[in-house]
This record gives sequence, structure tokens and C-alpha cells, in this order.
Amino acid sequence: MTKSLLLELLSEEIPARMQAGAAEALDRLVRDGLAKAGFDGLAGKTYVTPRRLVLTLDGLPDATPDVSEERRGPRADAPEKALQGFLTANNVTLDQCERRETPKGTFLFVTVETKGRPTVEVLKDVIEGALAAFPWPKSMRWADKPQRWVRPLQSILCLFGEEVVPVSFANRVAGNTTRGHRFHGPETVSVSGFADYAARLRNAKVRLDPEERMELIAGEAIRLAEGKGVTVKPDEGLLREVAGLVEWPVLLMGRIDDAFMDVPGEVLSTSMRAHQKYFSTLKADGTLAPYFIVVSNMITDDNGARIIAGNERVLRARLSDAKFFWDQDRKQRLDSRVDKLKERIFHARLGTDFEKVERIRALAAVIAKATGADAAQVDRAAVLAKADLSTGMVGEFPELQGVMGRYYARNDGEAEAVAEAIADHYSPLGPSDRCPTAPVSVCVALADKIDTLAGFWGIGEKPTGSKDPFALRRAALGVIRLILENGLRLPLLPVFSAAVAGHTAAFSADKAAIPGDLLEFFADRLKVFLKEQGVRHDLISAVFALGGEDDLVRLLKRVQALSGLLGSEDGANLLAAYRRAMNIVRIEDKKDGPHDGAADAAVLALDEEKALHATLSAITPQVSAALTAEDFEAAMTALSGLRGPVDAFFEKVTVNAEDPALRRNRLRLLSAIGAVMGQIADFAKVEG
Repeated sequence: MTKSLLLELLSEEIPARMQAGAAEALDRLVRDGLAKAGFDGLAGKTYVTPRRLVLTLDGLPDATPDVSEERRGPRADAPEKALQGFLTANNVTLDQCERRETPKGTFLFVTVETKGRPTVEVLKDVIEGALAAFPWPKSMRWADKPQRWVRPLQSILCLFGEEVVPVSFANRVAGNTTRGHRFHGPETVSVSGFADYAARLRNAKVRLDPEERMELIAGEAIRLAEGKGVTVKPDEGLLREVAGLVEWPVLLMGRIDDAFMDVPGEVLSTSMRAHQKYFSTLKADGTLAPYFIVVSNMITDDNGARIIAGNERVLRARLSDAKFFWDQDRKQRLDSRVDKLKERIFHARLGTDFEKVERIRALAAVIAKATGADAAQVDRAAVLAKADLSTGMVGEFPELQGVMGRYYARNDGEAEAVAEAIADHYSPLGPSDRCPTAPVSVCVALADKIDTLAGFWGIGEKPTGSKDPFALRRAALGVIRLILENGLRLPLLPVFSAAVAGHTAAFSADKAAIPGDLLEFFADRLKVFLKEQGVRHDLISAVFALGGEDDLVRLLKRVQALSGLLGSEDGANLLAAYRRAMNIVRIEDKKDGPHDGAADAAVLALDEEKALHATLSAITPQVSAALTAEDFEAAMTALSGLRGPVDAFFEKVTVNAEDPALRRNRLRLLSAIGAVMGQIADFAKVEG
């Protein structure tokens, strides 16, 4: 018969950002401890609320199994001290040992029987060990308790079936009691198992499951918004955070004063989200509606009227600050703030934000020339891109950098393309973020990211392992997306070189080596990016291995064409033949190579080698012409014509003929196969 474990750790409020990680850590630590004791593969689940961590595990027996273990001791004629040590360690006498002959001599053996331990004892040890080793990102120690926890621990509930497991931690000893909602169910209640526990908490206004709380909040928010003819602004992060702030969600809707509705919607929604954890609402045209949704943790007799009034009062004060910054910032032109960037450090070794802006201007000009964007607008956008960093609004809400620059640029009468580029130059921030498409925006965004990459590469701050403190992988992904999604024919090596040349800081890296090193880094990032689209990483390696390919659009076209070839029967067989041919050439080259000259038509003897020579002579210029025209599909089609003649050659022709001239000529034919295929990709890099 098996039983279940129920563990609850009740404390003061756990920060919402730590809850998911804490639930995972509790599950992992307890499971790992139980697995070492012989309890593995247990079914169970974790739950987390602002005040409690809960773990349930099913299928635990009453005790660990008895274990019989044979142990080998020293040789039978070992010194007395060694023999006595073995006997003492295993709590046996010499008469209880077996003498056994082995190839290395006569040794002592003993069988040690270990009785199973009661599961309650195992659980106590495992859970106490897990709590002592708990990896909170931040924890605290309070006066009367030596152990650390995220917030003061109030009680521990731990049941094995209906039996209390006497876990002790932070001067708290486990029992079979808990408490419900802080305001609606603070009384202590006894529980007899998980079903009873969950029911009693529900009656005490606690919803254990965070996913259930999220679903309830999302659904109720939609219902409230529909009642006003508006929609809820999607915000998965805020939804998850708010679900971690309440045990019994009660949603209420308040109104934003009309006096604040001329402030940019991004400012209002950011202020409400960052400071008050409110959900914003939107009108049908996508602009901000004058309503907000707050998630309360209380049921009140007045249906939340006082809570709404209080939140509206607090919001009024918050938005008054935002409106003040909005009004004050517009009194000064955005371009007048550029010099203030000299007072802001971008990085201690890479200079000020002003110096970064100057580098972006120079690099953006190079990119604009290559892409045909309006050079004057690109330069103006680059000059103003970082100017809003010194505004009061961005000082209060750093997440609005770029967005506020767009509003202030419009207010100053700047061209719309310039204003949009200021807002867009940080984008894309991630794989799901919108990618700019306007030419001016793309140029400035590329310049900003490439300058950052070149600078940090130069001072030796490249990403290592899982560490990437300056988000350089994200910057590279942003460059890749900007190029590929806009189809930009932008050779990267000259741009990287220009970016390196723009830095006057002392570099620890060899400046000449940085562009090539960056291109290798981009190759790795490109593999990650294209993997999600089903593109094989080995094909990217095969094309990059040709060297000098720094046009990502052209590279992708080549990779796609190569994928099409290898996905066909002709391509798969051709790859196998290529490997066979190159293996033979590699072996024979070690003897008397190389064999890379042109084959002599006069020496050809068999029809099959003549046919292969004729095919190679015909398709080699075809492949070269197609590659020059960037018609990679045509190049692959021409290459697939090799399949038949190559198969016939290997079936009928003996490469290592007795006649040296014939052998050398046939090896040159095989080398020619590698040469023509090597124009397209390094097929040695292709896997499978």
C-alpha cells in the first residue's frame, strides 16, 4: 500500500518573480533526495501562492526496501590492522566472512543486510536537507532563527498519508495545520490529506494553482473591458506577475482622469504597469482607453468601491508626475539634449553615449550608402537616437527610451522617418519582437547593434558559455533579423571593419582579427536562428566553410538551394559518391599526391570514365556561371547531373589501375568532382 506526501511552507509574501523558480526548486530537491533513498519516478505536483509553497507526491511505500550488499575486503593474509578495520567498518566478525579464491588471491567477502527505513524518517531527512539547501535568489535571516528563508516562515505542514512528518526548520516544527487567506480565512485549520487541504483552502479563499488564478484574472478582465466597449491590452508578463500577488483574485475597473489622456498612451500604460500593476485597456483603434483594471486580494461589502477610489487617487498622483515630465520635456528641443550625452557613460572602456552616437553616425552612413537609404535622414536619426536618455520622462521610465524620442522628435517637427527610426533603433529586442522595415530605421538599428558588438569584442567582453551580460547574442540576432527579414544585400565584413575603425578606445583584441571573429560568431547565431525554421545547421557550416561569404541573404539562398539538392534522391546519392571519391583521393594523395590537375582526355580508356569526364567538362562552367549570377537553383540542377555518370564510374572503373598514368588520370577525375562540388559548399561539413 502506498501513501502520498503533502508539504506546505507558509510564510510572509514571496516575491512574484521568485515563485515559479521556488516551486521548481522544491520539487527538484525533494525528488532528488528521495531518488537517492530508492524512491524514484513519483507522480506529483507543485503549487505556489504569494504566501505558500506546496508539494504533493504520490506512490510512496511505508518504508525503503531491505538491501543486501556484498562487500569485498582485504586479502585473507592482509595485516591485522587492515583486517580489523574492515570488520569494524562492516560490524562483523572474522567468522562471518567468506574466504573466496580470485585470480588475484584469496580475499574476504561479507554480505551486509541493511533493513529498510520508515519512509517518515527518510522524508524528514530529505525535506530538512532540501530546505537547508534551498536556492533563493535573495533570502533573509531573522533574529531568533539561524536558517535563511525568503521571508519569515510562519508554519510547516507535512503529512505522509495522515501521519505528521516532524520536519524541523527555522525553529518551526511541522504539523497538520494551515491557515487560509490573510483576511478572509486567517483561522488555523487541521487537514488530513491533499483533497481535504485543497477544499479547506478554497473555503478559506485561497486558489492554490497559479494557472487557475491566471485564467480567472484573464477571463474576468475581458468581461470587465467588454462592459465598457474596450479590450484589455495583452500583457502575459503582467498577468503572471499579478497572479503571484493574490491568493483570491478580485478584479475591479477604475477610470483615468481625462486631464491625463493627452499624455502618450505608452507613458500611461507603462506607469500603470510598472508602479501599480494595472492592466491597460484599448479602444477599437488601438489607442489607450480611459480605464484600467486592478486585481485586488479582497472581497469588500461595497463591491470594491473604496478600493477603486483609492487606486484612482494613487494613479492620479502617479500620472501627475508623468504629465509633468511630458510637459517639461517638450519645452526643450530634442537636438538641444545631444550634448548632455557627454555626461553619460556608455561603458567605462568604450566612452560616453555621445561618443557612441558619433560612431553610430559614421557607421550608419556606411550602411546607408550600401542599402540606398536617405543619407540625410539616416544621419539626423543617428544624431537624435539617444537624446531622450537625458529627458525627465526616460529618467523616470527607462523602458520608454526611444519611444519618447519619437514623440519629442515629432513635437519638434522632425521628419516622420527620423522620428520612427529613433523609436525603432533598439529593435528587434528578441525573436518575437517586431523587426523594423523602414530604410532609415533599419540603418540606425544596424549601426547601433554592430557598433556595440565591435566595441565589446575589442575589449574582450565576448559571451562565454551561458554568460552574456551585455546581451551580445541578442544584438547579433537583431542584426540577422534586420538583414534577412528586409532582404538587405549588405556585405558584413566591410561594415564590421568600419565599426572597429570607429572605436578610438584601447582594444585588448587584435583589431584586424575582429571582423572575421565576429563573422564566425554570426555563423553560430545564424544556425540557432534558422534551426527554428527547420534549416539544418550543418548546411550553414558547409556554406560558411567556403570562406568570404558575408552576405547573409545570398548565404541563405545558397543554403536553401543546397537543402533542396540534398533532399532529393540524386543529391543524397551524389553526396555518398562525393564522400567515396574524396576518401580515395585523400588516401592516394598521401602516397604520391596531389592529384588535382586536369584529367587528360587522351588517357581515358573506358566509356564510363569518358562519360564522367564529358559531364564534368560540361557542368563545371555551368555551375560557375550560375553561381556568378546567384542562380543557386540552376547550380544545384547542373550538379545533380553528375549523379548518373559518377554511379556508373564507380561501378565499372578501377581507380587504382596497374598503369600509373591511368591511375593518376582517374584520381584527377575524382578530384575534379570535389572541385566542382566545392564551388557550392564544403560537402565534408554535411552530416548524415
